[in-house]
Amino acid sequence: MLAVGKKHESWVSEGIGRYEKRLRKPFDTAWQLLPHSSREGEAARAEESDRLLAKLDRDAFVVLLDERGRNVDSPELARTLQGAFDAGRSVTVIIGGAYGVDDRVRARADFVWSLSRLVFPHQLVRLVLVEQLYRSQEISANRSYHHV
Repeated sequence: MLAVGKKHESWVSEGIGRYEKRLRKPFDTAWQLLPHSSREGEAARAEESDRLLAKLDRDAFVVLLDERGRNVDSPELARTLQGAFDAGRSVTVIIGGAYGVDDRVRARADFVWSLSRLVFPHQLVRLVLVEQLYRSQEISANRSYHHV
C-alpha cells in the first residue's frame, strides 16, 4: 500500500490491525506512507505523483483509489485482485494526497477504483481498504464472511 499522508491515527491503526491479522498471502499488506508535499495544488500533485511512481515495482498490478474510478462490488474486486495474483503479479494500492495524483499515475494504474462517489477522509479510506482486502480474500477462498 502506498499512501500520501500522516501515520495511521490510533483508532485507524486498531481497526487496520484487526483485519491485517487475518490477511494471508497474497492478500497481506505492507504500508509505505509518503509525506505530503509542502506545496499546493498542481505543484503538490506533481511532487507527490513523482514520489509515488518512484516507489512502484515495474511488474506490480497497480490499483489507484480515485473517486472518478470504477465503482465495483466486492465479488468483482475479489476477481480483479485474484486475477492479478494468478498472473504472478504483486498488487500495490495507491491512495493519493489531498490534491489527488496526476495523469502519469492514472496512466500507470492497471485498475482505477472508486470506493464511492463520496469523498472520505484518508484515514477512513485506509480502514475501508483493508476490510475490503480481507473481504476479497474470503470471497476468493469461498468462505462465509461475505454474504450474497
